[in-house]
Amino acid sequence: MGQKTHPFGFRLGVTEAHRSRWYAPKALYGELLIEDERIRKYLDQRLNRTPPNAAVSDIIIERTREELKIILKTARPGLVIGPKGAEVDRMNEELQYMTGRKVSISIIEVKNPDLNAQLVAESVAEQLSKRMSFRRVIKNRAESVMSAGGQGVRILISGRLGGAEMSRKLDVRLGSLPLSTLQANVDYGFAEARTTYGVIGVKTWIYKGPYTAQSEEEQSRAAGAQARARGRR
Repeated sequence: MGQKTHPFGFRLGVTEAHRSRWYAPKALYGELLIEDERIRKYLDQRLNRTPPNAAVSDIIIERTREELKIILKTARPGLVIGPKGAEVDRMNEELQYMTGRKVSISIIEVKNPDLNAQLVAESVAEQLSKRMSFRRVIKNRAESVMSAGGQGVRILISGRLGGAEMSRKLDVRLGSLPLSTLQANVDYGFAEARTTYGVIGVKTWIYKGPYTAQSEEEQSRAAGAQARARGRR
């Protein structure tokens, strides 16, 4: 049997850092964990599921004793900020009311959405919801990833494809995809297309090359993850 593992979880603490960064005593840990999940669901519903789509790919939560810091990675920062910052101010107020803590929101722009696995998966799911040809959709998106500079890509869709009676899987693979190599920068994304005939799942893997060839910012992030992992041993 094939031994499947989550590409992000596999690299966590080695080359990837956590998406929730805080420390809490045992009595408070569960409460903060549930609060993190509520924040992520609220932001995803508001920014990604409500038109116009703000294309938020990642939500990072950092906590100090007094402050809750939320970092949003988005391909459309203008939609998140809103006119004169009105949208981000409104989100700030609602999150402060929800959590009872001081909240600050930072926004990081995703420079190349075609190399972000989550945004590619969301894009495929959106097109499948509009009843576009599933074969053409995944082929075009895979080619656009490779033309944007990706070294390998795999897009897998599963469900009642084209409204067929029986569910099945279909994938397209281009380039190389070393999933078991820890030093390989493999980005992973998952999205669901809700169609009239059922839910179609979309998984995306994008290989961007080894971590040694990445930018200084990504190298420092990986070094921070390794330092935290050593501290836990």
